Amino acid sequence: MRDNWIAILDFGSQYTHLIARRIRECGVYSEILPYNIKPAKLMSLKPKAIILSGGPASVVGASGPICDSAVFAMGLPILGICYGAQLIAKVLGGKVEKAGKREYGKAILNIKAKKTIFEGLDREETVWMSHGDKIVKLPGEFKAIGATVNTAFAAVEDKNRNIYGLQFHPEVMHTPKGKKILRNFVRRIAGCKKNWNMRSFVKSSIEDIKKTVGEEKVLCALSGGVDSSVLATLLHKAIGDKLTAVFIDNGLLRKDEALLVKKRFKKSCRMNIKTVDAGDKFLKALRGVKDPERKRKIIGHVFIEVFTKEAKKLGKINFLAQGTLYPDVIESRSAFGGPSATIKTHHNVGGLPKKLKFKLIEPLKELFKDEVRLLGKELGLPNEIIYRHPFPGPGLAVRIIGVITDKKLDILREADWILIDELKRSGLYLDLWQAFCVLLPVKAVGVMGDERTYENIVAIRAVTSEDAMTAQWAKLPHEFLERVSNRIVNEVKGVNRVVYDISSKPPATIEWE
Repeated sequence: MRDNWIAILDFGSQYTHLIARRIRECGVYSEILPYNIKPAKLMSLKPKAIILSGGPASVVGASGPICDSAVFAMGLPILGICYGAQLIAKVLGGKVEKAGKREYGKAILNIKAKKTIFEGLDREETVWMSHGDKIVKLPGEFKAIGATVNTAFAAVEDKNRNIYGLQFHPEVMHTPKGKKILRNFVRRIAGCKKNWNMRSFVKSSIEDIKKTVGEEKVLCALSGGVDSSVLATLLHKAIGDKLTAVFIDNGLLRKDEALLVKKRFKKSCRMNIKTVDAGDKFLKALRGVKDPERKRKIIGHVFIEVFTKEAKKLGKINFLAQGTLYPDVIESRSAFGGPSATIKTHHNVGGLPKKLKFKLIEPLKELFKDEVRLLGKELGLPNEIIYRHPFPGPGLAVRIIGVITDKKLDILREADWILIDELKRSGLYLDLWQAFCVLLPVKAVGVMGDERTYENIVAIRAVTSEDAMTAQWAKLPHEFLERVSNRIVNEVKGVNRVVYDISSKPPATIEWE
């Protein structure tokens, strides 16, 4: 695949990851690289073409990031999107100015040339714009091949050099034919073959893992979630008994979680699993703690302590496998060289102390979440694992607002189990990205059996999303919500009121803490 791939230079757009996903959906591997990568390094990687992403900066003035001009002399097909299109114009001798009227949202693109990048499109197509600058003069041999009412140079090309610029965003769903435009670029213009799929990924990954590990042993943490389950299964397929998976029950898991993990992997897959019951240790460390960031840090610290202790018991193991995904890799390297704003701390095995001296292997680091699910399917994992909703590393600790107690955990486990059970019974589970219950730190007056009650409140959270970067609250049927509320109030002792969260992300996050 390395001789048949697309390099995406990242200028800081929130949609850069979508470009990579859309290219991969065309059956072609893509990878995001820093905008300031050295041309010699880029050429050594042998991409078939280059895409310049959008970005929040402006090419007008001196503050905007600019790639090395030698990138344009490599002889490779180039596509610039939004900021990338303006950058092409500026670097190659055109002119970009602040637009008199900012263009944001849907626009109608009038296509002037239906060949090359617009092959198979109609004369008029809906596209999605997001820009405050605009190209006012084209470089040398460039010509306009698309325009909107407000943007004369909405799409441009230098056909001789295979350089294209799009002022709109083809990678977002609001540009209905965007994927077709990108497919035209990678398949027709760049000449890439359709060879990126999970079958080829499994084959190459197993070969890489065997070559890297040799006769040594590998350790991985198994939580029972999608990522760790797929990781463990891939490793087991590659190296068999040389893998030891450690499952730590932190006392903050969903109902019967530990039993399910043992059943799925130890019995069914005959995987070498070491289970550790450390619930008391975690709950003792969390006693009296209300602040969500403190909860996360305490859980991460105790996890490291327990994992380290168990790892030492297993003797000499040189490799640690981690379920890092591609979005984690992207977010760790800002286009401008600095970290992104921390919304909340993420609990990850990557925080293990250096004294363990593990060699790290990350077989999933090239994949997006949806690709991990496809990989799980290719590996033969059941749908109940592949399509399981995400579950936070700190578990129910961040779904109990305030202090954590055994009683609160019992209440939340039962309420959450009822919600998921009803979603599955109703055929709604797979329509959602995530759904769960939250135990609120307040109580409400109620009437049950002609008596006054003063009990807990449970909030239901359900969202739809593509990748969790944005999310919409799910419009679940009223009859369904009524049924869930009725079951929770009647079956979970200590709850007399159920509420539904109708906040989207942004401004809210998916989890409450």
